[in-house]
Formats: sequence, structure tokens, C-alpha cells
Amino acid sequence: MPEDIPEDLTLAKTDAELAATYKRHASWRDYLELTKPRVVALLLLTAIVGMCLASPGWVGWDIMVPAIAGIGLMSGSAAAINHLVDRHIDARMARTLRRPLPSGALSPRRVLSFAGIVGAVGFAILAIWVNMLTAWLTFASLIGYAVIYTMYLKRATPQNIVIGGLAGAAPPLLGWTAVTNEIHPFAVLLVMIVFTWTPPHFWALAVHRAKDYAKADIPMLPVTHGIEFTKTCILLYTILLGVICLLPYLVGMSGLIYLIGSSILSIWFLGYAWKLKFAANKHTAFNMFKFSIWQLFALFILLLVDHYFMMPALAFR
Repeated sequence: MPEDIPEDLTLAKTDAELAATYKRHASWRDYLELTKPRVVALLLLTAIVGMCLASPGWVGWDIMVPAIAGIGLMSGSAAAINHLVDRHIDARMARTLRRPLPSGALSPRRVLSFAGIVGAVGFAILAIWVNMLTAWLTFASLIGYAVIYTMYLKRATPQNIVIGGLAGAAPPLLGWTAVTNEIHPFAVLLVMIVFTWTPPHFWALAVHRAKDYAKADIPMLPVTHGIEFTKTCILLYTILLGVICLLPYLVGMSGLIYLIGSSILSIWFLGYAWKLKFAANKHTAFNMFKFSIWQLFALFILLLVDHYFMMPALAFR
């Protein structure tokens, strides 16, 4: 634990205790951290790819800009609510100890106000400048993550990340509907990729931080079923992800650039999962977690490159 944070902060259980234990002045960086900007940036990339794949040409800025702004703001609102609901859990875990709420930099009331304003602005942008389908789907995604997953599933079942992962997998669909105002099977396929990627991605972190989750009394899979069982699930999900990543090519959604690149990424990811199961060291789980982020980033970049440089105009357009 960092030396400048009191050890008893990890035992704080009330908002008063959090604020009294470790106080500092809030800055714009604290509000930015509430939105989980790195996570939102990855989600926005998948949304942008969804927009681009929905169109044979480049998406107009009149749709691209408000769609990115609205989806980004509502995603940030959901992240802020997650911070709010999990503040006492965060105060007991080394990974999250410095977040704005457990550190006492922001009060729950300020965070709730911030989340409400940001979410409302995001919804208004989508409703006015994009379309109502995208606005309501984004709102449903916010409820799925901030309420269903954070408030209930996370504390109720070790399958929390599997069920709740659907909300985090929605951005490619949101990007698609922003352009077409309709739900297409190809957009659902993009959702399936992110949905299947989420468990091995997050469970790798959960294996690395199993003691933290046990201390916080969160029923993550390594806590309830053991680390070895979790490693087996990670391996199986990684194999399933590799199969699903072939589908865009098999259904004619993408071409050879995507097929070759995604196959290399799937084999690479499977190598991490195999090592984690059969030859792990203390760094393997976290290294797999870090690689998974780059894998998803590269996978959607491949879809984008393939779409504009190798594929003719999509037949369904």
C-alpha cells in the first residue's frame, strides 16, 4: 500500500469515515476519473467502428460527432454511478483505493449530480442530433451497467461479469444504429465479439486480484469457485472467442485482412490463456489482462481497415 495513504482507510465503511480519514481538494482530474476515460475510449472505438461498418463510405461528421459525444457522455455517467455505488468496496481494495470517492476528494452528492447532468446531456444529444433508437439503447446500456450489474449482479452471482457484460458490449450496436436507425444482424455480431471477450478479459484481472475481491466480499468467480476453475473458464471462453471472431469473415462482413489479423490475435490470446492454465507465474494473469485490451483494440482496427481498403460496398446497403 502506498505510504501516503493511511492503512485504516481500507477499513472505512461509511461516507463520514471516508471523508474524515483522507481529505484532499477535488480537481477536474477527479471528475474525469469518475468517467473511466480509458474504458470509455475503448468503448467509443467499437462504436466508431460500428458506425463505419454500417456505411459503405465515410460517416458524415454531422452524425459521427454527436454520436460519439452522446454515447461517450452516457458511458461516463454510467461509470460515475459505478464509482458511487462501489465507493465502500473501492475503499477496501488496493487497486481502487485512490479513486475520488474513497479518497474523500468528492462527496456522493456531487458524484450523483455529475452523473445525472452528464447522462442527461448525453441522452439529449443523441435524441436531438442522432435518433431516438440510439438514445434509448444507450440509456438501456447505462441502466444495465450502472443498475443491474453494479447494484445487483456484481454482489449476487459469480456470473456477474458474464450477464452484466452485455451492457458493455453494446457500443458497436449503438454506433450502427446511429447511422442506420435500425438493428442489423451484423451489428449484433459485433456485440457478440465484445460480449464473449469480456469474461476472459475481466476474469484474468480477477485472478490477479482474487485476494482483494475476497476481502471486499465480492463473489467474483475466483473467490467463489477457486482460481483453477476460473483459469479453465478463461481458456474455454478464449477458444469460444476465437471461433466467434471468425464469423465476420464467414458471413461476408469482412475480408482477408481481418481474417489473417484476427486469427493471429486469437492464437496469441489463446497462448496467454494456455499459459495461465498450465504454466502460470505471478505476472501471467495481469499480462493476459493487459494484452486483452490491446487485442480488442487491434481487432476493431482490423475491421475498420478491412472495410475501407479491401471490401467493396456491402451488399446489404
